[in-house]
Amino acid sequence: MSATFETPEQAEPAPPPRLPLRRALYLTAGVLLAAGFLFPILWSVLTSFKTATEASASPPTWWPSRLSLENYVSLAHFGAGLGRYLWNSTCVSVMTVIGVLLFSVPAGYGFSKFRFAGKKLLFAVVLSTMMIPFQSILTPLFILLRRLHLEDSLFGLALIYTTFQLPFSIFMMRNSFDSVPPELEEAALLDGCSQLGCLWRILMPVVVPGMVTVALFAFFTAWNELLVALVLVSDPNKFTLPVLLQSAQSQFLGGIDWGLMQAGISISILPCAALFLALQRFYISGLIAGAVK
Repeated sequence: MSATFETPEQAEPAPPPRLPLRRALYLTAGVLLAAGFLFPILWSVLTSFKTATEASASPPTWWPSRLSLENYVSLAHFGAGLGRYLWNSTCVSVMTVIGVLLFSVPAGYGFSKFRFAGKKLLFAVVLSTMMIPFQSILTPLFILLRRLHLEDSLFGLALIYTTFQLPFSIFMMRNSFDSVPPELEEAALLDGCSQLGCLWRILMPVVVPGMVTVALFAFFTAWNELLVALVLVSDPNKFTLPVLLQSAQSQFLGGIDWGLMQAGISISILPCAALFLALQRFYISGLIAGAVK
């Protein structure tokens, strides 16, 4: 009785591994969702390179017949110049981020690590302010800023944005500090570190993802907000970028300059997209840390 053996050349090649059906469905759904989110951005960018006539055409054209920069040129020379409004938005956003971090980090640390009478009630009161729509108190805010001589000022605008961003930021920072093991703080205090030094040297480097999340939310809110800036600022030289777009899009007899508006939208997207792409690993981990508590 003899046995036959197949040589490596005679053996059939193994079939390539098949992609599991569930994973294929996930990938397909992810690609479709990504395309759905990216399509408006792509449409905005393409429209910004169309001529004014082509951008307002009905039905719209999918692709510009020729690439034109006239929308960007018109936007750059509108009013005091695009650079002035970009600078105003940058100043307001940076001041908002600094103010939010300056108040939310120590407040979140206090709510997380200290015990005092009425802590839960005070924290609930802080969170309850998130239910107040700022549109309903624009008039009191305007009167308050006027009495403080902060109307028509970028600092006053940043102060309003900081105030309305603080409840969410305090909530996120408290959850971030709650996720830090208490043994870390106890070891630092036993080694002679003060309470403030423990916060600055030990705990803040650990909760950097939470701080980045709070900073990004504050920056995006201040950069994209329109209503408060439109109502509380009347000096054209103090307008932010959203107010510029609202003013520049109007044409004769109430028409809308779609090409100019899409050019402004494309420019306004760039800082937010760059910041998110640069800090997304901190943002995602910080957002998850704040969500599980």
